[in-house]
Amino acid sequence: MSQRLKFERFIWFHSQVKRQRYPNAKKLVEEFEISERTAQRDIDFMRDRLLAPLIFDRSRNGYGYDDASFEIPVHWLDEDNLLSLALAARLASTIPNAAVKEDLCQLISRMLSLSHKETYSCLDRLSDKISVKNVEFARVDECHFHRVVQALFNETALQISYYSPYSDQTTNRIIQPLHLIHYMGSWHLLAWCAAKEEIRDFTLSRMRSVESVAQTLQLPQGLPSIKEYSRRHFGIMHGDATIPVTLQFSPALAPRILEQVWHPEQQIERQPDSTILLRFPVADFREIIRNILSYGADVRVVEPVALQDLVREEIEKMNGIYESPDIT
Repeated sequence: MSQRLKFERFIWFHSQVKRQRYPNAKKLVEEFEISERTAQRDIDFMRDRLLAPLIFDRSRNGYGYDDASFEIPVHWLDEDNLLSLALAARLASTIPNAAVKEDLCQLISRMLSLSHKETYSCLDRLSDKISVKNVEFARVDECHFHRVVQALFNETALQISYYSPYSDQTTNRIIQPLHLIHYMGSWHLLAWCAAKEEIRDFTLSRMRSVESVAQTLQLPQGLPSIKEYSRRHFGIMHGDATIPVTLQFSPALAPRILEQVWHPEQQIERQPDSTILLRFPVADFREIIRNILSYGADVRVVEPVALQDLVREEIEKMNGIYESPDIT
């Protein structure tokens, strides 16, 4: 496993050099959370053992290549590496960008053709062995997705026209992309919004237009880690504070719930009557209400009372629909 992680660092550093980002040991430390000594060893290994033509540019405080044609030797890819890449190509069906998926498949094909190993021939039939089916996913414009990803990695701002189904309004925003999440069939972008002066969640399928802006927004000091920011809330909903929720699942549903992870901080408790208590924090009730209703009578809200009331109100509205004389 450590060798694979090391090779991942080599590939990242190589790609940064090829893109003329002039990476250095400090950037390796920040990207992979390794020690400065390990980062410098990686760079030395690339230069001395992989024969990477690395040169340090003092004016840019980073490394470049004096031979732009250099590529990482393909023999460093073992069978597990290629299997991982091939699986990634199949899982890439969730990416709403045909060009990205095609590029990934072509890359894997080139690696296979260069490897000259018969053990990889079965990968040509991967589509017969593994498939991914997407249902209830939100459609995303390919051009919008491409511009969002490009701005995210180039660390530049975007000007978007964004529709909110809650207010039924479309607004124009200048945003700085921070983190892209694929969640429950939808792509979400966590970004700094210049108008609201805070991190906001933008659903890509609701973007009506996306234009590149050749600038970077000045982010405030003390901005929380975006990974930690996205982790500490249930799903994609976010807010200033979280509320503990406890759900009780029936014995019939208990085995299924034990297999699931609803939240990284969840707690599960088995009850004497074979029911399951599931506890986790949420910051917004809208999403969790939909999940609760999807399990019908097999789940009960234990706390908080406010969530009990909202679920009860929704059930009463549903009853009203089916009791209406217009329903035949």
